[in-house]
Amino acid sequence: MLDEAHRRLARGTDVVVGLVETHGRAATAALLDGLEVVPRRTVAYRGQDLTELDVDAVLARAPQVAMVDELAHTNVPGSGHAKRWQDVHDLLAAGVDVVTTVNVQHLESLNDDVEAITGIRQRETVPDDVVRAADQVQLVDLPPQALRRRLAHGNVYRAEQVDASLSSYFRVGNLTALRELALLWLADRVDDALTDYRRDHRIDAPWPARERIVVAVTGGSESDTLLRRGARIAQRAAGSELLAVHVLATDGLPGAGPARIAEQRRLVESLGGTFHTVVGEDVATAVVDFARGVNATMVVVGVSRRPRWREALSDSTGTSIARMAGAVDVHLVTHERARSGRLSARRRSPLSRARRVAGWLLALVGPVALTALLSALDGGVSLATDLMLFLALTVGVALVGGLWPAVVSAVAGFVLLNWFFTVPTGRLTVAQPENALALVVFVLVAAGVASVVDLAARRTAEAFRARAEASTLASVTRAVLTGDDTADALVARLRETFTLRSVALLERSADAWVVLASDGPEPPATPGDAEAVVTVDETRVLALAGRVLPASDRRVLDAFASQVGAVLEQTRLRRAAEQTRVLEQADATRTALLAAVSHDLRTPLATIRTSVDALTATDLHLAAGDRAVLVDTLGDATGRLERLIDNLLDLSRLATGSVAPVLRDASLDEVVPLAVEGYPHDTVRLDLAETLPLVRTDPGLLERVVANLVSNAVRHAPDGSPVVVTASPVGADLVLRVVDTGPGLPDESKERMFEPFQRLGDTGGTGLGLGLAVASGLATAVGADLHAEDTPGGGLTMVLVLPLADAPERHGVASPVTP
Repeated sequence: MLDEAHRRLARGTDVVVGLVETHGRAATAALLDGLEVVPRRTVAYRGQDLTELDVDAVLARAPQVAMVDELAHTNVPGSGHAKRWQDVHDLLAAGVDVVTTVNVQHLESLNDDVEAITGIRQRETVPDDVVRAADQVQLVDLPPQALRRRLAHGNVYRAEQVDASLSSYFRVGNLTALRELALLWLADRVDDALTDYRRDHRIDAPWPARERIVVAVTGGSESDTLLRRGARIAQRAAGSELLAVHVLATDGLPGAGPARIAEQRRLVESLGGTFHTVVGEDVATAVVDFARGVNATMVVVGVSRRPRWREALSDSTGTSIARMAGAVDVHLVTHERARSGRLSARRRSPLSRARRVAGWLLALVGPVALTALLSALDGGVSLATDLMLFLALTVGVALVGGLWPAVVSAVAGFVLLNWFFTVPTGRLTVAQPENALALVVFVLVAAGVASVVDLAARRTAEAFRARAEASTLASVTRAVLTGDDTADALVARLRETFTLRSVALLERSADAWVVLASDGPEPPATPGDAEAVVTVDETRVLALAGRVLPASDRRVLDAFASQVGAVLEQTRLRRAAEQTRVLEQADATRTALLAAVSHDLRTPLATIRTSVDALTATDLHLAAGDRAVLVDTLGDATGRLERLIDNLLDLSRLATGSVAPVLRDASLDEVVPLAVEGYPHDTVRLDLAETLPLVRTDPGLLERVVANLVSNAVRHAPDGSPVVVTASPVGADLVLRVVDTGPGLPDESKERMFEPFQRLGDTGGTGLGLGLAVASGLATAVGADLHAEDTPGGGLTMVLVLPLADAPERHGVASPVTP
């Protein structure tokens, strides 16, 4: 970690050491030379002063990268977080990159294995998700003998601890097992990255980066044999995976009983594997599609139950898988049910049920009807014409019902042509060789045409499916790129595309699953509740419920998962950008506030200090008039300071959202006079009718609004020209106006005047420019509208629109609370 710090520092990166535990190792301490180390925070605990990572100090320093040792460390009670990895999350959230260290024995998922190997239960652990979420994980690996040599040389522990360590925890067997755990754990993360890469780059061909064994199970008793054989194969290579796949027919009906399938699912899980169910028209195709989708290296399949004569007519499932597998190895396993005579399910036609029924009816009735029609003509047509008519009928049957009805129609036509229309009639013998040839050609042509029609129907279905997939993927990609879709919208689109009952986007948090987005009734709460699960990233999955999906849909599902991941990343980036914008605004506000306060607070404080010093000086004799002037000056300065502090407090309350108005019916007579108290009559003049209706407001907050508006108007009004406060009802509102005849403002500045630290127009005045910002915020809080208008003849009129007491609520103000 410290070597990495020096490398980044040499590249010009702003690097600090947040915390490093040297444990008295001189070599480790030497690596700190040249690195900036942030002082630790001292925490008192049970009479001892202990040190921890000072997160606030690192955040105040705001480096690009912070080095933090021992990620799994448990903080001293009383710290901000219980675990150091939580402190690291705070640094990451603030935009500080972190390089940290963790020992393999502290990973939560390996805790039980480590205890079984070493006999020691690790009390300090870190969730695997925290480590998996890292942008990069680097394995620091040493052979056990090399590590023991470092121990013996005193590079790890003090001399008096070396012998005990070598003979207990750091035995060769322990270190070898821990090393293997580390390598396998990291291999899982590398495999996740490889899966993401293949999915993002649409790579369907398997990459044999690790052994992944797929066992094709039928639900029969022979499947147990296949699963155990697959498990033994997987155990030969460390880190291998065992996956069982069961293929359902396209109608979703299982070929084996649910109880038997459940038993095999439990067997797979007991062998350390996972069980998957897919739908497919053809078992071999579905198995191969699934194997390629999971990047399998081998498929284990049982020898067919079909008798040898049946295999001579068509390939068995195992043979078909071997033919289509390509780079994936196929392992055929014999079993006690091999060649027992059970036939595999036939390939299903792509035609609809209605067309298949119509085809069979036409195949059975059509030849008979055509024979009756030609017989009624009593030899009026030649044999060649009969052959053409029966061939046309067979083509029609093929167009309607597909291959097998057309074959039946061709055979029936052959028999009927031979019996009724080929000399000698009434017998199945053929007198002339050319007639026999014509009949054979008829059957061959009919069967060929029927095969072509059936193949065309299948290719049409595949093309339609491919076009639908491409259209769906293009639509989803376009929506994601334009930012139109949210995670909820993508989940809803996924459910609609695949006609599922419900879909849920789940995220693993600690020991539970959290639903981030869902669509449909009773969405799955965990992956175990779903018929299919698609991985989005290390912590999130898509859980699909309602039906089992075909293996061929895996590519589209993976694309949906990629787009969901992209949407989540966009959302995260938008939130980060919004947080950055808020932080920038807060920083700009803080900078402006400090710059303004440094002057505007100093002025009244200096006036107060000077007045107090003069009034309390023992060696200075003041006349009564001078003393009165100093007292007035002291009062004016104190009033300015009080207003300034009130505005700062109000602005901070508005910024934190802690203003809670208490609305009630009130009269302006109880608000406006208090707001203008202290101003002479020739400075502020009230023009309020006694018959004004009541308004719904918070009187205390409204008083602050009017006071700030009046104060701003008085500051800019010319000498001898009073500020006029007037009000009148307009519809369902009461409009209060604060009118001055000062220099006024151009239209483009009227909106900006309500922002903090704006002193527009008469820039020679004093103050922070907070009065109008506070007035605008408080006006919104009480449900009023505040804007500026030009005063006829010159000047500025502040217009405050208040809802009447009997008017409906507006502006999203909370329900009134009567004190």
